[in-house]
Amino acid sequence: MLTFGKRIGTIPLPDLSQATTQSTAENAGTTNAPVQTQSESSPATDFIRDEVLQRIEPAVAVHMSQADLSVRVNLLVAEIASERRLLLNRQEQQNLGHDIVDDMVGLGPLEILLRDDTVSDILINGAHMIYVERRGKLQLTKLQFRNDAHVLHVAQRIASAVGRRIDESSPMLDARLKDGSRVNVVIAPLSLKGPCISIRKFSKSAIDFTKYVQFGSMSKELARALEIAARSRLNIIVSGGTGSGKTTLLNALSSFIEHSDRIITIEDTAELQLQQRHVVQLETRPQNIEGHGEISQRDLLRNALRMRPDRIIVGEVRGPECFDMMQAMNTGHDGSMSTIHANSGRDALARMENMMLMAAANLPIQAIKAQIASAIDLIVQTARMRDGVRRVTEVVEVVGIEGDVISLETLFAFQYQGENPDGSVRGVFVSSNLRPRFLPRLEYFGLSDAFLAALAPPKVEHAAS
Repeated sequence: MLTFGKRIGTIPLPDLSQATTQSTAENAGTTNAPVQTQSESSPATDFIRDEVLQRIEPAVAVHMSQADLSVRVNLLVAEIASERRLLLNRQEQQNLGHDIVDDMVGLGPLEILLRDDTVSDILINGAHMIYVERRGKLQLTKLQFRNDAHVLHVAQRIASAVGRRIDESSPMLDARLKDGSRVNVVIAPLSLKGPCISIRKFSKSAIDFTKYVQFGSMSKELARALEIAARSRLNIIVSGGTGSGKTTLLNALSSFIEHSDRIITIEDTAELQLQQRHVVQLETRPQNIEGHGEISQRDLLRNALRMRPDRIIVGEVRGPECFDMMQAMNTGHDGSMSTIHANSGRDALARMENMMLMAAANLPIQAIKAQIASAIDLIVQTARMRDGVRRVTEVVEVVGIEGDVISLETLFAFQYQGENPDGSVRGVFVSSNLRPRFLPRLEYFGLSDAFLAALAPPKVEHAAS
């Protein structure tokens, strides 16, 4: 059981004049952010925190549910505050109790942000600087860790949960939390400002094309065209910069895959949320401390070809595995998809050429270009614009190869028109009304007329602000 005895001993009493009486709203992080309930550090709260941790038996606490532990901790906080006449109101006592429980069984101050559905990214730059991304905009919060050792303790807890370690001999970590959120950690001696933790939160609800249209990320015609492309088993590459929504769009595209297909996903960190029944998820494995045991995306791609896949979805290509992915797309695995970091459709092709050269340096560049032109049907370019909205800015078709150049045709493009009074970007999605090279494939699935109708809408639709 938890001990409630008065084991205060010779612990020095805090200066009561410095006890915190700030309101919960002042601890909310940012002005427009949802209320956050982390108690602000002060001699009074630090004293109570240390005393609670001394009175709790850790071996018993780890076997309690979080709800029961929270009740016991709140009772201890109230008891100690009453004994020492510390100026903490009931709300501040409850906030302090939550913080202590989060430190004991959770991830400290991060728990508040992980529970906040409006937060998509959490960026910790040392102990006293925590940024979050809400609606595409970065905001500095007032939440803080106590010191760098506190941040390192949280990072080590994340690492131990996935059977990894983070210390001076292994100062970088890629992992994921229980909810699937992706985590990257960098500590000293690589990081000069203290431990840095970057968390890309796992979305609890999938975003479909209806929501994309509501958000102004694409027009109805563009959404219909991408739906037809996915249903017709076109090979699609989603291109864009960091944080532009590539994986989210890939998830939305994958929702149109038939449930009868056998799908194999390959990722460095599992993020895809496929809803189909027949899905095999593969994840890479980093090398161990001795430098052995690494399983790369290229290894998984080669193995996936022996697993009788109908479609292969690679979370992101960033190296020589691009060569094997092009091989798969050219050998009967139609409808495969992937993402790539690039600033445009043309840049995406150039990056893929370079990545294929990593795997086959002796292969003539003309042969590499021919493989890419034959494998890929569509490149969908995404971008996060200055108003924070992630939009599809371009959809290009890979037409073929002419001489030494891969020919591209723009099917849809976002045209910037200005800025609304509220600061949001105003623009329109326009189509080229061109007949795509892959039209026979659409005819095979009975969707060619619908695709041509999407390419030639009766009226250009403005993007929602």
